[in-house]
Amino acid sequence: MANDSRPHLVVFSGSGISAESGIQTFRASDGLWAEHRIEEVATPEAWRRDPARVLNFYNLRRAQVRRARPNAAHRALAALERQGFRVSIITQNIDDLHERAGSRNVLHLHGEILKARSTVDARMQYPLPRGGIELGDICDKGSQLRPDVVWFGEAVPHFSDACEIVAEADLLLVVGTSLAVMPAASLLECTPLETPSVLVDPEAESLAPPGVTRISQSAGKGVPALVRHWRREGRLWVPEILLG
Repeated sequence: MANDSRPHLVVFSGSGISAESGIQTFRASDGLWAEHRIEEVATPEAWRRDPARVLNFYNLRRAQVRRARPNAAHRALAALERQGFRVSIITQNIDDLHERAGSRNVLHLHGEILKARSTVDARMQYPLPRGGIELGDICDKGSQLRPDVVWFGEAVPHFSDACEIVAEADLLLVVGTSLAVMPAASLLECTPLETPSVLVDPEAESLAPPGVTRISQSAGKGVPALVRHWRREGRLWVPEILLG
């Protein structure tokens, strides 16, 4: 893609964009995460200690994802791509809402909940178009299947790929993330110095690092507003009317 001259928007999305579709974040005070400690359902130790509990938790989350629908922010980014912009999405989210909205270039840093994978070979992945994962469901090598998600304490296998994508951005758009989860939050350090970065989040004023433009709006309001300007002008820029 080095010779692709189209404006290249790189989007780094977090749980805030999915929350507007009804998917609770693990920091929320209600929803599935509120009933479970992270250490009990989202770590390798939890899996070794009680795999049935972990599978049940993710089966519930999987059902929640299937009920959710892409919101205005997801749809706006897909529309920008259809118009001819080059749009690359790097997401911390394990749902498929970006894809269902129509985005084609999506990198999931933390895995995909609608896939299972082998416990002995992470390359062996299996789509889950329906249902969940139960004890006794095995891969082709005879090993128990687990959710294809990155648990706390595990390496993020696609982080270097994400850094390469960010390095080619004409503009980096950060949406709905507290920039607190490492190593994903350090992606901003991979952005070229001359590349503008924009954070769209209701708490943008307090979350954005120095040098990042703040748009203190929800994803469902701020992202479509930006995309309307970009589609009209045919370029990536930050309209002053959206600032503040």
